[in-house]
Amino acid sequence: MIIQLILLVVGLVLLVKGADWLVDGASVLAKKNNISDLAIGLTIVAFGTSAPELVVNAVAASGNYPDIVFGNVIGSNNFNLFAILGIAGLITPLAVQSSTVWKEIPFSLVAALVLLVLANNYLFSEPTHLSRYDGFILLGLFAAFLYYVATQLKADPLVEGVENKDYSTGKIWFLILIGLTGLVGGGKLVVDNAVWIAQALGVSEKIIGLTIIAAGTSLPELATSVVAAMKKNADIAIGNIVGSNIFNILLVLGVSALVRPLDFNPAFNTDIYLLSAGTSFLFISMFIGKKYRLDRWQAALLLMIFASYTTYLVMLEL
Repeated sequence: MIIQLILLVVGLVLLVKGADWLVDGASVLAKKNNISDLAIGLTIVAFGTSAPELVVNAVAASGNYPDIVFGNVIGSNNFNLFAILGIAGLITPLAVQSSTVWKEIPFSLVAALVLLVLANNYLFSEPTHLSRYDGFILLGLFAAFLYYVATQLKADPLVEGVENKDYSTGKIWFLILIGLTGLVGGGKLVVDNAVWIAQALGVSEKIIGLTIIAAGTSLPELATSVVAAMKKNADIAIGNIVGSNIFNILLVLGVSALVRPLDFNPAFNTDIYLLSAGTSFLFISMFIGKKYRLDRWQAALLLMIFASYTTYLVMLEL
């Protein structure tokens, strides 16, 4: 058990560092080819923070572990929304742009509701599962989100947080390759050892996916939002979370369903309801108190909800 726990931690570290190296190398490569900072930030960097979830889910889907697939994405999104946004909001009140309030937050809610409908087959009298057809629908919505991102490029040609670094071509490709290697190796270590631990402890793969794996793969988002909050850059702190949640459902689950059609455990509906309610609360919070701002008391409430629900999940397994 000790060895598996150590390997699990090593896998999580490789995931986080792999994503960091990949983003670092790809960002410099893009800038050398005169791609704008905003395009880099909204594509490469955004993809990079969701890369751990994507790799873990591709490995889990290919190994036919659907509970880990859904648990990782839904758990990561809830961790992002309740825990990370709660922590960032306690550091500093988070004021956001109106476009995030009226477009990105609602789009995130729509993504969660679409997942609920597709996974439960509410439109058809079939068993609950996410088919390859559903995967194409999710990826189609992801393409629509990217189109929205492209329209934003014209409105704002700059983005903060992308550093200008002068790396040699060799170092750039070394970072990209070692980043990809770290992601793939880390993803396999995480899935294999998480499944082993779950079986050894008699804990369901669902709980492991919703807690340990979800929190571990959300470490890039945690680091990004906390640093942004400490620098009083509220727009990046909250935009990172909302954007990541959209990426996770539409891109990560879309790709996962293409790898293998996934049986859906209806027990996850509660977690999707929580995600939808939390996203709705975030939207409503923008109009309570100071407009377009998440205040500390609202952030504290998000954090309390996450702690209570996680405790509830663990108690169910005891």
